[in-house]
Amino acid sequence: MTIRGRVRTGLSAVADGLFAIGLALLNPAVLGLWLVGLVLGPVPVLGPEFLGLATTVVRWRADLERRIGTRAGVPMRRPYTPRPDPAEVGDRQWLRWLLTDPATWRDAAWLLPGALVAIGLGLLVLTITGYGLAGVLLVPLWLFLGGIWFGYGLFWPTTNLAEAWLALPQGLVVVTVGLIVAPLLRTVNLRFARLFLAPTRGAELRLRVAHLTESRAGAIDAQAVELRRIERDLHDGAQARMVAVGMTIGLAERLVLRDPAAALKLLAEARATSTTALVELRHLVRGIHPPVLAERGLEGAVQALAMSLPVRTTVTSHLPSRLDTPVESALYFAVAETLANVIRHSNARTAWVTLRHTGGVLFAEVGDDGDGGADPRHGTGLQGIERRLDAFDGTMSVTSPPGGPTVVTMELPCVSSSPRT
Repeated sequence: MTIRGRVRTGLSAVADGLFAIGLALLNPAVLGLWLVGLVLGPVPVLGPEFLGLATTVVRWRADLERRIGTRAGVPMRRPYTPRPDPAEVGDRQWLRWLLTDPATWRDAAWLLPGALVAIGLGLLVLTITGYGLAGVLLVPLWLFLGGIWFGYGLFWPTTNLAEAWLALPQGLVVVTVGLIVAPLLRTVNLRFARLFLAPTRGAELRLRVAHLTESRAGAIDAQAVELRRIERDLHDGAQARMVAVGMTIGLAERLVLRDPAAALKLLAEARATSTTALVELRHLVRGIHPPVLAERGLEGAVQALAMSLPVRTTVTSHLPSRLDTPVESALYFAVAETLANVIRHSNARTAWVTLRHTGGVLFAEVGDDGDGGADPRHGTGLQGIERRLDAFDGTMSVTSPPGGPTVVTMELPCVSSSPRT
């Protein structure tokens, strides 16, 4: 990392430390609200509603810390059990679901120690950085010239002009130390929070089972949709044309003795129809598993796809070897669907695709210089890509500010196969 990058990271960590202090001061109030809710819980009129509100606030505060940690590189998944279907917000079953979830009590247990750790580490970051900043700004020198004693020096007080000037190099050293230490202390604070707020092993297993159940259902639905598409294409395309071929040949058989010229014309028409049906079958097969993907692998298939697009598309690949066939197929169709969205919606002039395999994870990045504004929550295209990747434990993230550029990043866990010879 460059010096400018380290300075930017350090300043960002100092700002995060100040923000963490502000949030930590909120924790005792949230904890107090929840404790009052527990006391009032048995009260028939107001108790359950107030306790439900207090528990919701506790979860909001914990979720906020989880989002901060995830953005800072300390990921924390939500550990809560799914809400039962019959439970409605405010009823007793909903309240029982909140209070019987162990994650709720872990959230409440984190509030006070989390506040103490965040305030302590945040004040340490601000003190070190502020102490060094005072030296950089020559505060001891101005105080000395004003006749005010200032014990700034690390090993001696500021009693003369030379010692006052020495505050500058000392301040530079202390500021540097503060900017280096700030990200580390911020990470320590978030790791401490993760001890309480991250899922336990049991919760991880439960979340994993729920994710597998959801992804399996999504994969089954996607497979059913794909089968219906193939059936429709066969019924409306190749099958209808082959029926037409049979009828045309039957007419030619009747005319071959009476009107040979008309029979030959019908046979030529049947041949053209069969050729068209064969082309449609080839396109259908390519839609199921493109031959170029089997022959040239993911890199070659994406390059062939890019060459057929009306938008100039650059493909950069760092794949050392062939990958598992299902993974290659899933990522190829995900990239193809993303590029189709680029053509249909982005008004882009150029696009790019980057493929790489690092640490057992296959990365694909598809970007364009179009209008931006893509949102996975709206429209079925990006949601379909997400479901396709989810069946392989893959993830997708979209960065698309208004005005562009749009960058879709896809990740799939996989292992490289041996190179094909």
